[in-house]
Amino acid sequence: MYRLPSIIVLLMGMIPIFAQSPHGEELKIDCAQCHNPAGWNIEANDIKFDHSTTEFELEGAHLITDCKECHTSMIFDEAPSDCISCHLDMHSMSVGNDCVRCHTPQTWLVDNIPELHEENGFPLIGAHSSLSCIECHTSESIVRFDRVGNDCINCHREDYLATQSPDHMGSGFSTDCTECHDPLGGSWDTAIIDHDFFPLTLGHDIQDCSECHTTGNFSDANPDCVSCHQIDYDQSSNPNHQSADFTTDCVSCHTTNPGWTPATFDHDELFFPIYSGEHAGEWDDCIDCHTDPSNFSIFTCITCHMNPETDEEHQGISGYIYESNACLICHPTGSAGDSFDHNNSGFPLTGSHIGLDCLECHSNGYPGTPTDCEACHTPDYNGSSNPNHLAIGIPTDCVSCHTTEPDWMPASFDIHNNYYQLNGAHATIANDCAACHNGDYNNTPNNCVGCHLDDYNNTSDPNHLAAQFPTDCATCHTESAWSPANYNHDATNFPLTGGHIGLDCLECHSGGYTNTPTECQACHLDDYNNTNNPNHAGAQFPTDCATCHTTNPGWTPANFDHDGQYFPIYSGAHDGEWDQCIDCHINSNDYTIFTCITCHTQAQTDDDHTDVTGYIYESNACFACHPDP
Repeated sequence: MYRLPSIIVLLMGMIPIFAQSPHGEELKIDCAQCHNPAGWNIEANDIKFDHSTTEFELEGAHLITDCKECHTSMIFDEAPSDCISCHLDMHSMSVGNDCVRCHTPQTWLVDNIPELHEENGFPLIGAHSSLSCIECHTSESIVRFDRVGNDCINCHREDYLATQSPDHMGSGFSTDCTECHDPLGGSWDTAIIDHDFFPLTLGHDIQDCSECHTTGNFSDANPDCVSCHQIDYDQSSNPNHQSADFTTDCVSCHTTNPGWTPATFDHDELFFPIYSGEHAGEWDDCIDCHTDPSNFSIFTCITCHMNPETDEEHQGISGYIYESNACLICHPTGSAGDSFDHNNSGFPLTGSHIGLDCLECHSNGYPGTPTDCEACHTPDYNGSSNPNHLAIGIPTDCVSCHTTEPDWMPASFDIHNNYYQLNGAHATIANDCAACHNGDYNNTPNNCVGCHLDDYNNTSDPNHLAAQFPTDCATCHTESAWSPANYNHDATNFPLTGGHIGLDCLECHSGGYTNTPTECQACHLDDYNNTNNPNHAGAQFPTDCATCHTTNPGWTPANFDHDGQYFPIYSGAHDGEWDQCIDCHINSNDYTIFTCITCHTQAQTDDDHTDVTGYIYESNACFACHPDP
């Protein structure tokens, strides 16, 4: 008996050895660091646990946070260390889930926004430095900062599209605003313009844009010289550019040097050789040939080449005229040995033009003789009748269709597509005009039925006329051939859906295309009669397949409304009281046969109907009185 107290003392001493800590196996500290002998309650000031020994040192607001707000379970090392586990993401994942990128434990206020933008490749400089976040990061919430992208156009597309002076979009300006605008600036004003499309050099090196862009619209400035220098051209007097008919393309003679000098004028190349050939050294001043200094288009040859010598030298030459312009026509190089080669004139003589007397075309002299067809052949154009060129609006440029061969033949009408496209099978008859025009080019129809009415009327499979198909063949056919044809079945009262899509036409139209039935059973009666699970015929299901089925292949999914059509088994007292159809329909070959008395036994049923007149213990009698149990 004296040994019992010793055993009790021994057991009491062993309890701490085998006791389990509720804080998990990883917490290996003395309980006394947090608890005291008075009880398990903890006084915050008495806790001697150093949180800095963990991977999560307490700073800022975390120092005054109740332990239980983070340590929701008794096992302390289960507390997560990532911000998002404790803090609701007010930004809807628009900036990631690492709160410390922007926030500190001391406060939620963010004071490093510029640095954050630099890290993301978009420093907030210039006008961007004073913007509110939501001016760029627009969303349903003022704290959701959806990414915008670092390209200017991501924010400034409306500015780009709306700018009219100049019209950025119409002018094809770059969408990279920094090419012209200074990101450090506070407005769109700019002096950074890449004018390489029209280099501003020498006389064009000006600082005032309005000298060229006079309208205020920078997109309508024309790069052609004359658009700015027409007045300079008109007022030039030595020589008079306008009267001399000089080109208005200033760069032909001038550079962009100020004062228009030096200038180069290649008289030999552009007009007539005076620095080479027989005229080299034969003149001293421009006025020797250009007797009117106000009009350099006037020149004379006969001051030097006088008659009667010139007349004698040209005896027997057809079309000879003692006139300076005539001299130049036959002597383009100024050489006495020149002979006029019409092929070098820009109007070679071919076909019917060969052998014509010069005066037939040059009746009004040689200078300024027109080279366009209608200048000579307008009467031919106006008098044409098959086709009537004037009425149809065929171009007056005869070479569009004709060569210079006699009688205007052969002719090719390459611009046929301007009037009627020759594609497919029509292209193969492009050289057989009579196939469509039959010798008459006036009023040839350009609609399908104009040529193909006989094809339409004589078509029997399907009979287009009886079926009242449109006479516009292009509705179903291409121009390549009559088949294959594309018939828009959806335009009929039987659109093709589900299993009907892709069927060969003859699968439904085996008896022809006229009066093809649209009722399900007309095509699917065999499917109906041969169905055994359930037996549709035996069950006397309706033959209108659409009652239960869609047009999906395989007849599934099917929708059989047993409650609405027959008897409520998915609702009411029978809901959940059966497993298979055979529970009630004991004859799988005839679903019109059903039983109630399998479940409703006679003893109980008789007892339930002791006062019911005419009661019969029979399934059809049950349904007669209980159509909606």
